[in-house]
Amino acid sequence: MPQMALTQNCHIVTIHISKADRVAKPSITEKLPGAPPPRRLAERRGRERPEPEPERRERAPMAAASAAVDELSRNFTYGALGAGNGSLSGAWYRRNQIHLFGVLLAILGNLVISISLNIQKYSHVQLAHQEHPRPYFKSMLWWAGAVLMAVGEMGNFAAYGFAPITLIAPLGCVSVTGSAIISVMFLKENLRASDLLGMTLGFAGTYLLVNFAPNRTQSISARTVQYYFVGWQFLIYVIFEILIFCTLLYFHKRKAMKHMVILLSLVALLASLTVISVKAVSGMITFSVTDKMQLTYPIFYIMFVIMIASCVFQVKFLNHATKLYNTAMVVPINHVFFTTSAIIAGIIFYQEFLGAAFLTIFIYIFGCFLSFLGVFLITRNRDKEHLPQSYIDFGNIPGKQTLDKIQPDSNGLSYGTLPDGSDSTKSQSGEKKEV
Repeated sequence: MPQMALTQNCHIVTIHISKADRVAKPSITEKLPGAPPPRRLAERRGRERPEPEPERRERAPMAAASAAVDELSRNFTYGALGAGNGSLSGAWYRRNQIHLFGVLLAILGNLVISISLNIQKYSHVQLAHQEHPRPYFKSMLWWAGAVLMAVGEMGNFAAYGFAPITLIAPLGCVSVTGSAIISVMFLKENLRASDLLGMTLGFAGTYLLVNFAPNRTQSISARTVQYYFVGWQFLIYVIFEILIFCTLLYFHKRKAMKHMVILLSLVALLASLTVISVKAVSGMITFSVTDKMQLTYPIFYIMFVIMIASCVFQVKFLNHATKLYNTAMVVPINHVFFTTSAIIAGIIFYQEFLGAAFLTIFIYIFGCFLSFLGVFLITRNRDKEHLPQSYIDFGNIPGKQTLDKIQPDSNGLSYGTLPDGSDSTKSQSGEKKEV
């Protein structure tokens, strides 16, 4: 009886003939229908051989660049919800849904803060126009602004539990931009060309930040915070930060150096610890609500104490800077220092840029630069714009000598003061003596 054997790799049927039938034909080879010819099969086997290691290493950078370009095209490609991969597509939305919720909380929180600042500013203006002004903390309008500010800060606090630090911290430019818009609409302040340019740059920077921030979702549990807290990256960072902080504090206290850069650098160094602890506390609270209770771990209370202490000293140095320098100078520089410090803290502690492509990082940094420039343009020379102060001029009165100009004295209790030792007062006293 003939025996048949099927070889799967070559798709060939080999028929072996028994000894009785071997006289007719020793072996017969038949090709299955649709099987490739032997020469083509050998070529396919040659192509399936592993690629040499040098060629693979040469193609690795090209593959990484191609992946970055693909990510860039996906971020800038728009499409309807449910189709495509663009910034308005359903796939992009589902991939970034948790982060977008944190972004929404941060934007709403910053807008509420800008509204509260304008309400408090309006209450100060109203009190200044009263005949008998009372302290600002007795005004209900001022307290309404303070409550709104607390609500806005709570929104920012909650946002850190859903999105990375490198995404939430730069969104502080929304507060400055929103404050400029509200002041123009309700406080009737002048709208300058630099304000429009700054708002445009701020919105463009915010768009780039939201699209190219690290898309690394991680659940912040107590064990995760403990793992990062004892990591060598954070320990080196803390030692380096303590050395810089002590050096700046020495020059500030012992050498009486009160330069704005020194004060705001102290604020920024404290801010890095603030954002690390805020994200840890907010993340553990969020994890406790959605999954498992984390508030029983000691690391939660350690981070809570760090958060409160760093906030208190941060506000102290910031108030010192605002007393010594113009607010229009302090606000943009503090925004740049705070944001930069927060981004570095997020990269080192939470490793938020781990595995990010170079092109994505470059466009993210460019978005930060646009938001910084927008804040500078909005706050530039804003405090110098004020109404001209009225004065009394006796120079046009016939028969009277000029008494110069009596300007209102902002530091005194009276309406105005005469210039001390002026020539006009001396001449007037001389006339009186002659009479």
